[in-house]
Amino acid sequence: ASRVMVASRNYADFANEATFEIKKCDLHRLEEGPSTTAVMTREEGLHYYKTMQTIRRMELKSDQLYKQKIIRGFCHLYDGQEACCVGLEVAIKPTDHVITAYRVHGFTYARGVPVREILAELTGRKGGCVKGKGGSMHMYTKNLYGGNGIVGAQVPLGAGIALACKYFGKNEICLTLYGDGAANQGQIFETYNMAALWKLPCVFICENNRYGMGTSVERAAASTDYYRRGDFIPGLRVDGMDILCVREATKFAAEYCRAGKGPILMELQTYRYHGHSMSDPGISYRTREEIQEVRSKSDPITLLKDRMVNNNLASIEELKEIDVAVRKEIEEAAQFATTDPEPPLEELGNHIFSNEPPFEVRGPNQWIKYKSVS
Repeated sequence: ASRVMVASRNYADFANEATFEIKKCDLHRLEEGPSTTAVMTREEGLHYYKTMQTIRRMELKSDQLYKQKIIRGFCHLYDGQEACCVGLEVAIKPTDHVITAYRVHGFTYARGVPVREILAELTGRKGGCVKGKGGSMHMYTKNLYGGNGIVGAQVPLGAGIALACKYFGKNEICLTLYGDGAANQGQIFETYNMAALWKLPCVFICENNRYGMGTSVERAAASTDYYRRGDFIPGLRVDGMDILCVREATKFAAEYCRAGKGPILMELQTYRYHGHSMSDPGISYRTREEIQEVRSKSDPITLLKDRMVNNNLASIEELKEIDVAVRKEIEEAAQFATTDPEPPLEELGNHIFSNEPPFEVRGPNQWIKYKSVS
C-alpha cells in the first residue's frame, strides 16, 4: 500500500489575520450598531479555540463525574453556549465586572480560574475555587460575583456593582447576565428603570438559549424580542453561536456604557446541548433531532474551526494537537478533583465577611464554635 507523506507546515505558512463578514445585529433605539465585519488574528483565533474547547471538555467531564455520583446536588452545564462567555470576556477589560446566574462554569474559566479549581469546586474539595463551599452554582473570582441560584436575583446586584463603578469614578462597566427563563421577573424591570434613571454603566445580557427549564420561550413570553424588553433602554440582538458576533457586539456595548450614555441591553441567541440541569434529560420538551441540527449547523467551536482552516489561520493538525492537550489537561484536573481532600468543618465559619476582625461562629451544634477568618 502506498503511503502519503504530509510535511508539517511552518508557522510562517499561515496568515497573520483575516477579515470576516458577520451577521448584522437587530437594533432597538439605536441608529447604528456593531460592525458587520470582524478582524481576527491567528493568535486570537487559537486562543478562542482553546478556551472554548476547554470549556466544552470540562462540561462533558462534569457530566461524567455527576453520573458517577462524584459531583452531587445541582449542576447546570454550559456546553453549546461557549461563544457567549468567551466572546464577552475577550471584549472587556480584566478590571470590568461580571455577574451571572447558576450556569457559571464557563464564565469562571474565562475569567481566569484554572480547570482543576473549577472541577474541585464541583466535587466539594478544599482545592476548589471557593474551597469546596460553593459548588456548581456559586463560583467566584476577582471581579466575578457568581454564580447566583435565585432566578433573576443577580440582575439588581449587577446594577449595584455598576452604581459602585460610577460612584467611585472608575471607568469600569458591569456585565449583568440572566437567562430567558428569568426575563419575565419583575425585579429585572425595576432594575432597568433605576439603571436608566441613574445612567449606570451596566450591560444587561439575556442569554436566550430558547428554553427556561423545560419551557420554550414561545410558551413563556408574550414577546420573545428580549433585546426590546428594556423599552427605553437601547438593545441589540446578537448571534450568540458566533464568537466574533458576540465579541463585536460586546465591544460596541462596552464603549456605549463607558461614554456615559447609561445602560444597554444585549440578547444573545444561543443554545444549550444538555438539559436545564443534570436532573433534566433535556429531550422531553424538544427532540433529539432539534439538538442534532443545532450541533451540525451552528456549533460555535465548529464554526470557528472552519473559519480558521478555510482562511489559512491554522491547520486541522494544529487544532487536533490543541484538542489532545485540552483532553490531557481535563483528565489531570479530574484526577485532582477526585483525590483532593474535602474541606474541614472549621472552614464553614470562614469568609463570611470581607475585611472583618475574627469573630466566633456557631458550628454544627451550639456547643461547637469556630473562629471566622476573612
